[in-house]
Amino acid sequence: MEVGYSPDDTVGEYDDEYLEFEKLEPTLQSILDKRSLKWIFVGGKGGVGKTTCSCSISFQLAKVRKSVLIISTDPAHNLSDALGQKLTKSPTPVTGFTNVYAMEIDPTQEAEEKEIFSSATDNEFWRDLAYSIPGIDEAMSFAEVMKLVQSMRFDCIVFDTAPTGHTLRLLSFPTVLDKGLGKIVKLKAQFSGIFSQMQNIMSGSKTNPEEMQDKLEHTRKIITEVNEQFRNPELTTFVCVCIPEFLSLYETERLVQELTKYKIDVDNIIINQVLYPDKGCTCVLCNSRVKMQQKYVNQIHDLYEDFHVCKLPMLKQEIRGKDQLESFSKWMLNSYDVHWNNK
Repeated sequence: MEVGYSPDDTVGEYDDEYLEFEKLEPTLQSILDKRSLKWIFVGGKGGVGKTTCSCSISFQLAKVRKSVLIISTDPAHNLSDALGQKLTKSPTPVTGFTNVYAMEIDPTQEAEEKEIFSSATDNEFWRDLAYSIPGIDEAMSFAEVMKLVQSMRFDCIVFDTAPTGHTLRLLSFPTVLDKGLGKIVKLKAQFSGIFSQMQNIMSGSKTNPEEMQDKLEHTRKIITEVNEQFRNPELTTFVCVCIPEFLSLYETERLVQELTKYKIDVDNIIINQVLYPDKGCTCVLCNSRVKMQQKYVNQIHDLYEDFHVCKLPMLKQEIRGKDQLESFSKWMLNSYDVHWNNK
């Protein structure tokens, strides 16, 4: 699906014509209703409000789930600032909740701090071979994170992801790791005897190839399970966040196409930071921005007729802390259009 517009398209009037394209409810209620969901990814272009939306989704989920974990995988973490509390690499209870937890991780740093092949009995040759595969270090770190998360047994996990490029790489890790470890296991089965003899001759030390292979198989099993879960629409979904501007809409279309290639369910789009001017507003700048935004809102509805498209308002103040986030989150379940039209 190509984006068939340019920045120079004629600006349309601010009206409700786009409503005729909607086939699904313009809310995220479907996410709350699908009780089987375990993994919810929230992503999009940088600066569109992914962290605010991640927290808002989590707060609403907390009303219908036993326990919810928010994980920030963006190296430039904003989750601590949004919640107004210090977070670490371990789940921290979110102030004001008994069943919401949050943590911040950086897969690139985790790769430096943890090595799957680190015991004294590991064969150095196979360890070097494993880490020579492009992207395998981050992928292995991701596997460690997923092992940790799965062991925690949270009812639902919401990922506050990095900007689009980083997110797509994160979602490709299971496939990268599965293919990479598969090749290593195959090579090890064919040539482990030869390379073990060479290693012993060169280093004078003995190795334990069985233990090494067990680690490889165990890691591969976990990542294969995660990969299957990510591709199961009953367990995993992706929420795209954008703002009504050309570059954000273009990047959202690229993200949706890539998610489709990865076979990851995506049928919810949030249009964030939508301007709703006061009735009778005569500000030229405000009205110009409203008209510009409405053009892209219309195009989003044209492109994603079979999606839940939820519009969230741009407020006069920053959205930080539990109370403001919780208040803002209600617009994910109730169309702000109705509220604004009834003012």
